[in-house]
Amino acid sequence: MRAPTFWDGPPGHPAARLLGPLGALYGRHTAARMDRAGARAPCPVLCVGNFTLGGAGKTPTALAIAALLGELGARPGFLTRGYGGRLSGPVAVDPERHGAMDVGDEALLLARAGPTVLARDRPAGARLCAERGADIVVMDDGLQNPSLAKDLAFAVLDAGAGIGNGRTFPAGPLRAPLARQWRHVHGLVLVGDGPKAEPVAEAARARGLPVHRARLVPGGVFTGRRVLAFAGIGRPEKFFASLREAGAEVAATRAFPDHHPYTARDTDRLAAEARSLGADLVTTAKDHVRLARPFAAGVAVLPVRLDFADPAALRAQLGAVL
Repeated sequence: MRAPTFWDGPPGHPAARLLGPLGALYGRHTAARMDRAGARAPCPVLCVGNFTLGGAGKTPTALAIAALLGELGARPGFLTRGYGGRLSGPVAVDPERHGAMDVGDEALLLARAGPTVLARDRPAGARLCAERGADIVVMDDGLQNPSLAKDLAFAVLDAGAGIGNGRTFPAGPLRAPLARQWRHVHGLVLVGDGPKAEPVAEAARARGLPVHRARLVPGGVFTGRRVLAFAGIGRPEKFFASLREAGAEVAATRAFPDHHPYTARDTDRLAAEARSLGADLVTTAKDHVRLARPFAAGVAVLPVRLDFADPAALRAQLGAVL
C-alpha cells in the first residue's frame, strides 16, 4: 500500500479527524493484544520492529544486529513472517529453492545473510530456529505480535518520517498509541537524520531507554553513472537520495507501492524508458528479488548497510541478553 499524504500532515487534518474514532478502536485493540503474555522460546528472542506501518529500516537493522551478535560469539537465526509470500511455514528459507512469491522479499534477503525461518506461527518458528542451531532468534517485525515472548525489543524509526501525524491507523501511521507501545520496547534505533524523530528520541531517553543512532551507507560504484531508479519500498525517496549520495546521475525515478509484485507490463515500460533516456536500470536489493530473472539480470542493485554511531553501546545491550 501507499501511505496517504495526510498521515504526514497535521493531526487536525479533516481526513485524520474523520478517521479518528476508527483509529481509537484499532489502537485500543492492538495495545491490549500487545499486553498478552507470549510463549517462551528455547533461546533468547530479539525483536526488531517499529511503531508505525510501512518501512522504517527493520530488515537492514536486523542484518546489522545479527552481524554484531556474531562478533559476540552468538549463532543468530532470523525469524520472519514472510510478508507477501504464499507459504505459512514454519519452513527454513532456501534462496536457491524459494522465490519471492513463496516467502516474500525480506525472507530472501535475510536468508542470504544467515539461517532464516519463515513462520506465521512465531513460537513454532522460534523452535525451528533453535533446532537448526540458533542460540538467539532475531525476529524481523512482530513488535505488536504477542505470541512469542521477547527478551529484547528494538523499535526502528526513520528519522526523516518520524511517527507522521501521531495518530493511529487508519487516521495515521501508528499501529497503536505511542504511549502504550513504550512498555514493550527496550531501545530505539533511529535511522538517518531529521527533526521529526527528535520528540520520540527525547521520550525514549525520558523513560531510560537507549537511543541507538544509525545511518544507511550506500555501496557500489555509481559515480557518474546515468540511471533510471525504481523502487517499491516504504520510502522510495530514501533510495533515490542514497543513489545520488553514491554519485549516480539519476535521470528519472519511478516509485511503486511497498512490496509491489512487478508484472511484465511494469518491466517492459521500465526497460523502454531506460532505453529512451540512455540510462541503466537500478533498484534496491529488496525489489531485485521480486523481479523475473531475465529482466533482473539487466538491473543493477544499490547495496546498503546500516552503520551504528556507537556500536559499543549496542554491543553492551546485546551482550547483557546473551
